[in-house]
Amino acid sequence: MEKVDIDVREQKLALETGEIAKQADGSVIAQYGDTVVLATAVSARKAREGLDFFPLTIDYQEKAYSAGKIPGGFLKREGRPSAKEILTSRLTDRPMRPLFPNDYKFETQGIITVLSYGEENVSDVLGITAMSAAFTVSDIPFDGPVAAVRVGRINGEFILNPDVNEIESCDLSFVVAGTGNAVVMVEGEADEVPEDIVLGAIDYAHENIKRLVSLQNDLAQKAGKPKRSYVVPEKDNEFPEKVREAAFDRLKSACVVPGKLERQKVIDKLQSEIIEDLNMEGEDRSSEIAEIFHDFEREIVREMILNDRTRADGRKPDQIRDISCKIGFLPRAHGSALFERGETQAIVAATLGTSHDEQKIDSLDGESYKGFMLHYNFPPFSVGEVKPLRSPGRREIGHGALAEKSIKQVIPSNEDFPYTIRVVSDITESNGSSSMATVCGATLSLMDAGVPIKAPVAGIAMGLVQEGDSAVVLSDILGLEDHLGDMDFKVTGTEKGITAFQMDVKIAGISHEIMEKALSQAREGMLFILSKIKETIAEPRSELPDNAPRIYTMQVKKEKIRDIIGTGGKVIRGIIEETGCKIDINDDGVVNIASIDEESARMAKEIIKGIIEDAELGKIYLGKVKKVVDFGAFVEILPGTEGLLHISQIADKRIAKVTDEINEGDEVMVKVIEIDRAGKLKLSRKAAMHQETAAK
Repeated sequence: MEKVDIDVREQKLALETGEIAKQADGSVIAQYGDTVVLATAVSARKAREGLDFFPLTIDYQEKAYSAGKIPGGFLKREGRPSAKEILTSRLTDRPMRPLFPNDYKFETQGIITVLSYGEENVSDVLGITAMSAAFTVSDIPFDGPVAAVRVGRINGEFILNPDVNEIESCDLSFVVAGTGNAVVMVEGEADEVPEDIVLGAIDYAHENIKRLVSLQNDLAQKAGKPKRSYVVPEKDNEFPEKVREAAFDRLKSACVVPGKLERQKVIDKLQSEIIEDLNMEGEDRSSEIAEIFHDFEREIVREMILNDRTRADGRKPDQIRDISCKIGFLPRAHGSALFERGETQAIVAATLGTSHDEQKIDSLDGESYKGFMLHYNFPPFSVGEVKPLRSPGRREIGHGALAEKSIKQVIPSNEDFPYTIRVVSDITESNGSSSMATVCGATLSLMDAGVPIKAPVAGIAMGLVQEGDSAVVLSDILGLEDHLGDMDFKVTGTEKGITAFQMDVKIAGISHEIMEKALSQAREGMLFILSKIKETIAEPRSELPDNAPRIYTMQVKKEKIRDIIGTGGKVIRGIIEETGCKIDINDDGVVNIASIDEESARMAKEIIKGIIEDAELGKIYLGKVKKVVDFGAFVEILPGTEGLLHISQIADKRIAKVTDEINEGDEVMVKVIEIDRAGKLKLSRKAAMHQETAAK
């Protein structure tokens, strides 16, 4: 067993290998404080034929025992991955993928398992570093190491790897991954923070990443295996030239045909013709021709951008596609928007609910509730494909999470707007930047629903084409530019600053200068998009939709909460049944009454007021006889508040039986004549009648 460690924020971060999971190609145990993760790497010895991509799978999994818990549910064992596990798997995959050789087509799997969860240290960034270390010490070809840290900022000071509680106080929280030379991945959120602060955070993170990269190199020197050799199928260098001669010039013309579908039809037709012509010479080389066409298309599109500063759809590098915004077009949705940018289109709807609609999150940190949700759907028809409909995949969950982070920063507090909010984005057409269309559509739908967001948010996807010292940053990238380019750099924000950020690269990393240029260009694009949003709706509607629930808030004393709830919830259930309202009471005594019908909410509010009202000495009430006994009757003068009406206080004259004057269910006027130390009430019908007579 070999072990290396360094100090990170006064705690040891240790990497060790050689004791656990020895049959994996590479395995590393990483420990930081009480958080322990196991990362394993395995790669097949035989390549999968016919693949045009690297078959890498990264899985992150949390064991309930790591936090001293037993899983819920009937089976009492870990089930399908949670949203956090899926997002962390994606977070780990993205910085690893570009560091494998382009011609490596062997199925490869990395698994990160959380074995011990210390609440002070979040496990995701530790898992990324551990995963890289496992690949680094293995014999799998890998151009790492890569490491990750989280950077936060509190009171203007950057903090390395803030704990769970510190993250809540941060005005930015980014996960940054990089090699010793460059940053390869950034993801996080910010509270409308300026671009220069974001760049400073990334630079701060990279300085600390270098230490973790050195730590992995130290481990590899002690325990690393020699990298395996692998056979790459020989290529016929003459055949691509034959295809180039037959198709390249025609493909150049096809690559600038306007419109995604039209362009693809022309390219497919040309490819079919070339396949037919060249296959006549002998063996079927269709798949090889398709791969060559892809390489040529990449070459053509990149050369156009680098040499001519022209893109496939004719735009300049910093030009945004045509934008169309429409709101309120779904009659029964609380808020709706149709956002269209070029050939990317999203229907986005906002729905308002009550606290009963919050999402319950059960994680290693414990139970929590989520009052703002954004869900992203990408049906196959949006790109003209036929696929079975399934539950949301990793990509959909990831895009939805990014859009949710972007909008979350401007959602009003629960005190100011006590609604649960769900936003759904259905992508109906896609040609790049659909997650950013979701952000823009979400802003429009929330404003249409009357949600008082702090400021409109827009999103833009930036790209990069780089060859040597020549680099061009692209604004509002197409799907083609995302696929053939070197970077996908998504930025969302308000006029004031950035709310979320995600960057992935397909090269070894990007420089500070390129990142600065991309952020500056993104800022210009966001301001342009925000102007289009404001042309459609300048500020949130002042009134909620007619079919949205109205939530009325009232504050009660904490000691009165049990009176409103009643024994076993009897009182509150009765109010709900009588009024049809939804009622929620928190531990601080805040009562939220929700109803589409304003009159029902008013009625519920009055009932609760009656329950929490204290009986006043000397005041006359209209009460209801709840129970008759030999010595008098018990009369309810306020909901849940009863007093004794003694037989001697029922009438001016002497009566033999209580029922000679009153019976159960009767309504009687009574006066509070005494409140003892225990709070028990004595009532008088006689005194109430005298006072009424005197008043007349």
